Amino acid sequence: MKTTEPTSPHNLYMFVDEGGNFDFSQKGTAFFTLTCVATERPFRIYQEIDNYKYDLIENGFPLEFFHCAEDNKHIRSKMLSLIKNYLSKLRIDSLIVEKRKTAPSLQEATAFYPRMLGYLLAYVLKNYRSGQFSKIVIITDSMPETKKRKAMEKSTKAVLETMLPKGTNHTILHHAAKSHYGLQIVDYCNWSIFRKWERSDNEHYSLIKSAIRSEFDIFLTGKRRYY
Repeated sequence: MKTTEPTSPHNLYMFVDEGGNFDFSQKGTAFFTLTCVATERPFRIYQEIDNYKYDLIENGFPLEFFHCAEDNKHIRSKMLSLIKNYLSKLRIDSLIVEKRKTAPSLQEATAFYPRMLGYLLAYVLKNYRSGQFSKIVIITDSMPETKKRKAMEKSTKAVLETMLPKGTNHTILHHAAKSHYGLQIVDYCNWSIFRKWERSDNEHYSLIKSAIRSEFDIFLTGKRRYY
């Protein structure tokens, strides 16, 4: 009897990571970036990343997970080359905040992060047809600022309910980066974009540029301009 493999549901995964900090004083970063990498299953790139991870382990480098800012230049170069090979399967969108232009009322992390995340995800989802996916799974790195984590998670959920397109069947999860290669991929992409804006460093950005669909400085004219 001929058997067929079950078909995976047509689901969209959106992995999100942030760059910069929530310090709006002159001591803080000049920019804050939020980047989303959207992709559908199957995640074919995962096998290559997994093989590379175990190559490292077998060669005496006991890597637990990939983290762009902490990985050495050799690992960083290899990871970016793997990501580059699969850019056609990824959609990269980034929201850029020049923090000095942020209104004082929005500078509290529990207000700022959910609102910026809402703008980013709402924009990305506008570029997909309504009902195109059975479910949309949004996975962010664990919420920053441990003391305010629960408040930020609650606020994020409430904000997304009002900002995402009506009828969007979505789930939002806040997981540690080590739990998903998708989070490690978006970490690499966001790090590259953040370096471009914060330090005018385009070296790594140029490797992923072809998959970047949008890159908006939300306060470019002093007003919200994401839509």
